Amino acid sequence: MEVEMARVLYTAEATVTGGRASGHGRTNDGVLDVQLRVPKEMGGDGGGTNPEQLFAVGYAACFEGALGVVGRRERVETGDVSIDSRVSLLPTEDHGFKIAVELHVTLPQIQDPEQSARIVAAAHQVCPYSNATRGNIDVTLTANGHDVGSLGGG
Repeated sequence: MEVEMARVLYTAEATVTGGRASGHGRTNDGVLDVQLRVPKEMGGDGGGTNPEQLFAVGYAACFEGALGVVGRRERVETGDVSIDSRVSLLPTEDHGFKIAVELHVTLPQIQDPEQSARIVAAAHQVCPYSNATRGNIDVTLTANGHDVGSLGGG
């Protein structure tokens, strides 16, 4: 029996040297080129970005794309969406680390709280970041200031 491979839509490529403490990250096309540093809040010098910031930006951007997909499917104009994202780094009981995510979604053209919550929940099922992290991290979602729910495991 032959396994059918999924059609790849896009592959991002990057190289990181030096890790999060005093590293450098660059995409193969050179568009993203960042100095990686430990944030002052964690005892570092700051002065660069860190993986949590990159994840916060990436997840929010991806989630906004998923909102557009859901809006088109449901024939709803989502408007000028804004997403405030928070990625927290937390210690685990076994001396490891985990992350938790909050996505606070503003849909200015959708006034009905139930409709906005339904669209955000549907986007959470579509978003590749949500699908990749489901079962691994806690994701808290809000839509226009209303809780969509703490969804354990992404």
